[in-house]
Amino acid sequence: MATLTTRKALALGTGLATATALALTGTASAAAPTAPAAAGSTTVSPAGHAFAAALTGKATLKAGAVTVTCSVSASSGTVPAAPGNHNAAGPVTSAITPPSFTSCTTSMPGVSASVATSGAWTVSMQHGSPIVASFTVPTGGLVVTTSGIASCTVTAAPTAPAATSGTWANGAPSSLAFSNAQVPVKVVGGFGCPTSATTSSFTAKYLVTDKTDPAQQITVTS
Repeated sequence: MATLTTRKALALGTGLATATALALTGTASAAAPTAPAAAGSTTVSPAGHAFAAALTGKATLKAGAVTVTCSVSASSGTVPAAPGNHNAAGPVTSAITPPSFTSCTTSMPGVSASVATSGAWTVSMQHGSPIVASFTVPTGGLVVTTSGIASCTVTAAPTAPAATSGTWANGAPSSLAFSNAQVPVKVVGGFGCPTSATTSSFTAKYLVTDKTDPAQQITVTS
């Protein structure tokens, strides 16, 4: 529950896009929209255990042909204590530390980038097929700054919190993956800064381990 460069904006991100299907009658008139299915139950275990999320591989933040790659990223949090670790009709949400992003490079010669995060981040788990896990980026909670040939500031979730949605897989350890997740951004800067850009994408995979009892695994079930 978490997206930058010389001529394109990069930032972390994503949001879950939803669509409503309209059934058409034989006379081509639209029927009423189908009601969305109710969210199923979710349980995150073990209740009350602290967890750590660490990047495996690299995180990429893309806009157009430009890529910023970070090789280190991490966050941590705590599974809610019982009964808060179970929701009979929706996701379970935990507060997490703002994820760090360091050892970052860009695909453009002469341009460097740094990523700063802040504020009250959360991660929400919704059991299903697949299991959906969403970071919520607080307003202005991720800022990418470039320097060198182009000096730009890219702010994710510039006006309101934004959800960056990925998929969760139970395992040993469990994992959370984002693939081209989208998030709204605002770009400020001078020459070479893509001030018209409004979104950016994020790809990364995190391994999630139980800090309270390393012999156990953080799991999401119904």
